[in-house]
Amino acid sequence: MRRVWRGQPFPLGATWDGDGTNFSLYAAEAEAVELCLFDETGAEERIRVSECSLHNWHCYLPGVGPGQLYGYRVFGRYSPQDGQRFNGAKLLIDPYAKAIDGGVDWSAANVLPYVPDAENPDADLEADDEDSAPAMPRCVVIDEQFDWGDDDRRPQHDWSRTVIYELHVKGFTKLNERIREDLRGTYAGLASDAAIEYLRELGITAVELLPVHHFIGESFLVDRGLTNYWGYSSIGYFAPHSAYAATGERGQQLDEFKGMVKALHAAGIEVILDVVYNHTAEGNHLGPMLGFKGIGNRAYYRLMPDDARHYLDFTGTGNSLDPTSPAVLRLIMDSLRYWVTHCHVDGFRFDLATVLARENYDFDRRSGFLDVIGQDPVLSQVKLIAEPWDVAPGGYQIGGFPSPWAEWNGRYRDATRDFWRGQSGAGEFASRFTGSSDLYEDDGRSPLASVNFICAHDGFTLRDLVTYDVKHNAANGEDNSDGSDDNRSWNCGVEGPTDDPAIAELRSRQRRNLIATLLLSQGVPMILAGDEIGRTQLGNNNAWCQDNELSWVDWQLDGDSQALRRFVGQLIGLRLSHPVFRRTRFFAGSASGDGAPDIWWFRPDGRRMTQRDWHSEDTRALGVFLNGAKLGESDDRGEPLKDTSFAMLFNALHEDIEFRLPNASFGKAWKLILSTERPDLEVGALRYAARDAVSVCARSLLVLDLATA
Repeated sequence: MRRVWRGQPFPLGATWDGDGTNFSLYAAEAEAVELCLFDETGAEERIRVSECSLHNWHCYLPGVGPGQLYGYRVFGRYSPQDGQRFNGAKLLIDPYAKAIDGGVDWSAANVLPYVPDAENPDADLEADDEDSAPAMPRCVVIDEQFDWGDDDRRPQHDWSRTVIYELHVKGFTKLNERIREDLRGTYAGLASDAAIEYLRELGITAVELLPVHHFIGESFLVDRGLTNYWGYSSIGYFAPHSAYAATGERGQQLDEFKGMVKALHAAGIEVILDVVYNHTAEGNHLGPMLGFKGIGNRAYYRLMPDDARHYLDFTGTGNSLDPTSPAVLRLIMDSLRYWVTHCHVDGFRFDLATVLARENYDFDRRSGFLDVIGQDPVLSQVKLIAEPWDVAPGGYQIGGFPSPWAEWNGRYRDATRDFWRGQSGAGEFASRFTGSSDLYEDDGRSPLASVNFICAHDGFTLRDLVTYDVKHNAANGEDNSDGSDDNRSWNCGVEGPTDDPAIAELRSRQRRNLIATLLLSQGVPMILAGDEIGRTQLGNNNAWCQDNELSWVDWQLDGDSQALRRFVGQLIGLRLSHPVFRRTRFFAGSASGDGAPDIWWFRPDGRRMTQRDWHSEDTRALGVFLNGAKLGESDDRGEPLKDTSFAMLFNALHEDIEFRLPNASFGKAWKLILSTERPDLEVGALRYAARDAVSVCARSLLVLDLATA
């Protein structure tokens, strides 16, 4: 007979100490809990957990160690009208599991807590007694030991030197033939020399990984022959997604993930995780029971105040986790600290972050979640990025997060796109280009609070953005009704791919315009993986369920793709070499007694922009002077920081235009260093004097710097 000791209520989860394993599960309203152990044949051993302290059910099992498969059954009232959905027939995932083996086999057993009945909308009111264990994944006891070597010296790039690259662990490496075949699409593949060499040569300083918390795909996707590719359907907030592991799913995935982080750090690349604490994979009241619903539905989820059977849904996915609940807030904080302290990640991007900062209902920048993050000695020191919106009323909160948060700046994306496609004037564009002071300056944040992007995983790729006027999402199986409808014409004359060389060149130039603007704007740039080589999804702007070559990065590069990659690398190098493009303070704008101002916007005639120019929707050509001698910042030794000065000429018009450079007080001699019309132009091949005329091609951008010789 197995020995069962009392154990300890903390830490939560399964903790191996070298002799045995302590198991602890928070289940405040449960009446009974069973720990379920599984052997290699799938046979189940149930152990009644008799000890409960501080609402944590706990026991210690001598001789149980790494590799042991387990889950829980939790017993109590099944009363959906009261928000309680306990069902001991359903095997449940430990919310604190550090590794999870596999996914749900939807055909093996019923994982719904009720008998499904399409004809009965109230079917969930009666509990189902079918055992879900044959369909459910197993949790895994793991060994936390890992040789980090000297990884305590992490890259820790300042925000001003950060260039983020948003990628999917599988999609980035799956088709890369320079990576060993068995490693493609895995953590180990991302840690390979070929993958890291590419990132380093491009100039990337941080990778932002689409969700790697263990997630579960939806049954309706399985019915369509599809799967949840992006992974915004978390169920294990401590466990690396097992399908991305090349070495195994019995705890090896954790070591492989740590090895990936270690390898990226050794190359000077930080690791930021896209995390989804706003909802889980369990869906609405008709969704599956995988863990949280059966452990403590009322503790984990926001329920309708007047109808506890149904869920408040700020996310569009069926449920919302409740960060005002002490159990949920503890879960989130424990999870975040675990990834930083045990897995050495460098920061987080929070999906639909406004959901987490809603108190009773509305967004609150003084919410418990934001307060506890801000005072935490570990988490307040890592990179924190909010997606500052959700789908509920009052959910659009760009500029609303407090220090030390940075934010995905959706207004930057929209303004930059609109300017270059000729559908807005210069005022909004200039505000976003200079760091969005209207959003971040009043509360003491800097331009570095703005994470700028043109494209992200959700939407068109950069190539598709300038190629397609409408979405082409038929492959998703929803009659092209999913995904955003807002792209609007790029005035290229043809929708979709074309053999017309003039249109192809215009589209290529627009891509260069957008990526150049992004990488030379104030703030922190984020590039979508593959945009630098012209990746296409054939017009699909919602490829969340496309785990195939439509979404994976294609590494068979033609000459145009290689040229674009060189151009992007040149831009990143320019940005990182010159602090004037990555200031830590907002521009003052006004001239002082010691010469030119820190920034000066001018018209094509070389004269200062007027208020009328700024407010006109017809102003689509303008220049800007960036004063490298007046950064208003100091280096590490406290010395004034100085840089070269630059002039940038933007022409979003459909025709070529002639610019006059500013007068000699801004600079007597200039040289051309970058052209989106002629990306291979030799730096310094063209030189100009003050007030010289400079021809700027239709829909193109030039960058000049002060000539010193």
